[in-house]
Amino acid sequence: MSTWIDVCDKDEIDEEDVIRFDHGGKSYAVYRSPEDSFHATDGHCTHENVHLADGLVMDDIIECPKHNGRFNYKTGQAKGAPVCVNLKTYAVKVDGGRVFIRVG
Repeated sequence: MSTWIDVCDKDEIDEEDVIRFDHGGKSYAVYRSPEDSFHATDGHCTHENVHLADGLVMDDIIECPKHNGRFNYKTGQAKGAPVCVNLKTYAVKVDGGRVFIRVG
């Protein structure tokens, strides 16, 4: 069964940025695009166990801070070496100015 989890106020995430969100022993990365849409992925790089919230966000891409591996944060797609495993993505909604992700 999936559950919507309250992450933060939408204004806590700057445009074209990412925040870390931990819940239930799992870590997530939550993004705000330049188009003011919100997206969520697993929080750790699939190549190294480094949190993506410490990485650089630009043009729908999150770049891992450890080895510059890149992912499309909207689709989770790995964008080339050294990463080759996609990130899991999660549904996101904004309600009453709050950002929620669907987990489970």
